[in-house]
Amino acid sequence: MEEFIKSVCVEDINNAQNTMFSLFKTLETAGLGSLTAKAEMIHNTFLQNKSYEFIAQNLSLLAVLKYKADRNNYKIALNMLDDAKFLAENSQNKNAIKTNGFCWGYIYFSEKNYAQALSVLKQARNIQSDNSVINIKIMDLISRIEALGVENASSVPDTDIEKPIVALLNVARTLAAETSLELLLKTVAEEIKKVLDADRCTVFLLDKSKNELVSKIALGMGTQEIRIPANTGLAGYVAQSGEIINIKDAYEDARFNQDIDKETGYKTKTILCMPIWNMKHEILGVFQVLNKQNGTFSKEDEEVLIAIGSSAGIAIENARLFESQQMMINQQKELFKSFIDTLAASIDARDKITAGHSNRVKMYSELICDAMHTDERTKANIIHAAILHDIGKIGIRDAVLQKNGKLTDDEYKHIQEHVKITYDILNRVYISEEFKEVAEIASSHHEKYDGTGYFRKLKGEQIHFGGRVLAVSDVFDAITSKRHYRDKMPIKNALEIIKSGSWKHFDGNIVDAFFKIHLDKLVDVFLSEVDSVLYDEQDRKTLALYDLESLYNILNIDEKEQTDEQKTLVELFNRYYNCKAGK
Repeated sequence: MEEFIKSVCVEDINNAQNTMFSLFKTLETAGLGSLTAKAEMIHNTFLQNKSYEFIAQNLSLLAVLKYKADRNNYKIALNMLDDAKFLAENSQNKNAIKTNGFCWGYIYFSEKNYAQALSVLKQARNIQSDNSVINIKIMDLISRIEALGVENASSVPDTDIEKPIVALLNVARTLAAETSLELLLKTVAEEIKKVLDADRCTVFLLDKSKNELVSKIALGMGTQEIRIPANTGLAGYVAQSGEIINIKDAYEDARFNQDIDKETGYKTKTILCMPIWNMKHEILGVFQVLNKQNGTFSKEDEEVLIAIGSSAGIAIENARLFESQQMMINQQKELFKSFIDTLAASIDARDKITAGHSNRVKMYSELICDAMHTDERTKANIIHAAILHDIGKIGIRDAVLQKNGKLTDDEYKHIQEHVKITYDILNRVYISEEFKEVAEIASSHHEKYDGTGYFRKLKGEQIHFGGRVLAVSDVFDAITSKRHYRDKMPIKNALEIIKSGSWKHFDGNIVDAFFKIHLDKLVDVFLSEVDSVLYDEQDRKTLALYDLESLYNILNIDEKEQTDEQKTLVELFNRYYNCKAGK
């Protein structure tokens, strides 16, 4: 079911994408109401699937449609385009950036601001893109503007006044959405550098425990972490005093450390340095902006930096708190992993006959998930469930659990109870809402696709996808593992049981995925608990060329008719399968 949903989502995205391109094609010919309705509909599809590059492109389209509906929406449309530009640049998708440039040019052209339109469109034209619709639209609009002649082109408006506002908007959006401290600082530093027309910007954070200023974000100075004592240099002075420093000539200021320039070969001329405060007006760090491109930093530059810094301080503190919480969550996950590993070990301790079974079922299930491109959250839950799928055996009597011979009917019924016990135990363990899915998966591994399994006799897709994965892994490991009362089943027979169980015992799609697993990966599972066996690298390369389906087909050829290469492969695989690898 999950794979079906995933395929539907991909199909929805592709359909929405095709619809969007067709809307751009008919931008000037189709009815406005129809275009807007379709654009809003596919926008929801992009939002639901978090397809940010398409969200950016469609938002640019909606901005143009908003403007076409009423030219009084000019400012609203520009704000929408600015939002779309931010999304496009952050997604680093060239199609989205180019589409946004075209839409800016389209509105400027419609406003008869030809020079600005031409400037934007030529920049967009130079972006490499495979969106033929937009490429053609841009070239067409450029030719129409150039046909008007230079004398009809308005002068390019001075947008310097708007730059600080745009920068503040971009920073505000980032502060509201970004939880990664490093990405947050990088965006803030880039916007400061851009709006103040500076050569470099460094964001230092105060490490109180070491009394150091630390920066991983120093634009123009590479990615190496910078650490300086919190009481030295200009940045240190600002961190201690809380003052804003605007230096017109760095070498004339006694507080400036010239040694850094001598070491790097860089020439510092002008400096604007400001502390970063939190809500309690405590200093968190320092902004250090170097070398105004033209002239010196002005009073207006200081005010812009203060405006950015006042919001940035709160966001930095929140991001630090978020990272601290993430660290705690990761520690809890490690604790949880340790907990389930301990539970699995307790099963092995009681049932020596099947020791290692849960770990191998986990490994087989992980390989199936990889073959089916299962999303990470579902895959993680399946892995946890695989480790815990037999925890209910804790409630089974030793005489039955450790019996060497064949079970009686009553004993078989008793051992079947372990699935219900598993369900009851795991449902009582509260970790998160997601863990309830683990309980469902773990307790479904004995259900059969045709509804004849246990303990609830679920059928088909009533069985959780993870339970259907575990069913294949569990049976395969059971029949290919050696017990003291029987040997492991020949691989041909084992594969035949899995193959013949398709759409009866097992979900046929999962069986197909299982047979796509490459032999080298399977051997990794066989040898996972056999320390003495060496896995020859050349053998690994040979086995990696074949999947289980290939092996199954070869095994079904009469041995007399097999080629030497096929015979060698079967012999090689069986050597590892029987754990007699190596020399």
